[in-house]
Amino acid sequence: MTPVQNYIDLFKQNRALIDRGSAGALNSARDNALDCLLRYGLPHKGLEEYLHTDVGEWFEPDWGMNLARLDMPVDFAQAFKCSVPNLSTQLYFLANDSFASSETASRNLLPDGVYAGSLKDAALERPEILEKYYGKLADMDKPGIAAINTLFAQDGFMLYVPDGVVVEKPLQLITLLSSKVDLMVNRRILVVLGRCAQAKLLLCDHALAANQYLTAQVTEVFAGEDSALELYDLEETHYANRRASELYINQEADSNVEIDYVTLHNGRTRNTVFSTFAGRGSNLSLNGIATVDKEQHVDNMTFVDHRVSDCTSNELFKYVLDDSASGAFAGKVLVRHGAQHTESQQTNRNICLTRQARMFTQPQLEIYADDVKCSHGATVGQLDDKAMFYMRQRGIPEAEARMMLMQAFVGEVIGRVSLEPLRDRLNRLVEKRFRGELTQCEGCRACR
Repeated sequence: MTPVQNYIDLFKQNRALIDRGSAGALNSARDNALDCLLRYGLPHKGLEEYLHTDVGEWFEPDWGMNLARLDMPVDFAQAFKCSVPNLSTQLYFLANDSFASSETASRNLLPDGVYAGSLKDAALERPEILEKYYGKLADMDKPGIAAINTLFAQDGFMLYVPDGVVVEKPLQLITLLSSKVDLMVNRRILVVLGRCAQAKLLLCDHALAANQYLTAQVTEVFAGEDSALELYDLEETHYANRRASELYINQEADSNVEIDYVTLHNGRTRNTVFSTFAGRGSNLSLNGIATVDKEQHVDNMTFVDHRVSDCTSNELFKYVLDDSASGAFAGKVLVRHGAQHTESQQTNRNICLTRQARMFTQPQLEIYADDVKCSHGATVGQLDDKAMFYMRQRGIPEAEARMMLMQAFVGEVIGRVSLEPLRDRLNRLVEKRFRGELTQCEGCRACR
């Protein structure tokens, strides 16, 4: 029996249980998800977009799933002690794929009309929002994880900011993976910003136990006209973690979106971004850092669709690969007919510290308009020997010189982070990573 059939049978046998643990739009979207999964199946290495990452293989084991929504208590106060100095955030928690209430979260004060919390509760309390937005961007008409996530997702997180509202204080969503058995987590995130709305959201993934985890995450982002969103996604788990993430973004006119991926520690990771410019005058900044060693693997795939004129996209992804680690980057920018005055720049830079490390990169431009400014480029190399020699001549030990050069290399990406306290924190975390101090995740205790 194929893995796809196993999941289909599991769903059919437990449909009532799954629906009972969720609500509203999440349940009504499952029938279409089932049809799409039957038709297209799971992603596999035979597809060009999964050439270097066999995501389908991750779904083959007999993973446990918390379909009955059993309470899996986590002491957040003890498990998560890390904070970003000088950056006061509104804290929210997910225990695996369930929104977790806490005293910290209950004290959050938000402007009138703003909702930040459980996706399942939002389906009950604000069904009109989910009916309008949930599942409207996630593309299930292809092999991918959107269908299987929609099939099994029972909860998650929703941020809704109505027209004209500015959420000054950044929101931080902390996901803690914790289980006594190997676990598959189907996490769903929905972000909706109305006209002239603004918000900042930091997503942090951590693992508290040494079990194996498979995280299938789908995030949908709607950026309304003249809105501004900063979304930061930080992964610091462990070698036994598998993460398949799909992010869908729709930008209306004059909107500004900044996305930053930081993979500090992981097992095997695939992040996919689908971004669409639906309104003129919009801007997208899309950045990423990956620091991997041992047998770790990170694959970032981006697709930026310039459908209308006068929009700007800027991508910068940098990898540092040590030991036998591997990485992949595939970025495609599509400039459609009529999308004049498009400006797009895509850059991928990579350092392989050993002969065993491998990096695969494929930047692409597809342009059907004649008045545009577009460029793309990629490099794979080693640390600068001349810079290393210069530093050694001045008495800097080799290991320290290597660490300083690596940190300077990724510093260009960190420098694009708009939140200054978060920039400072990322610099410290990256330094710890290069020093080998984050070799195993303990709920971020190593970051203190």
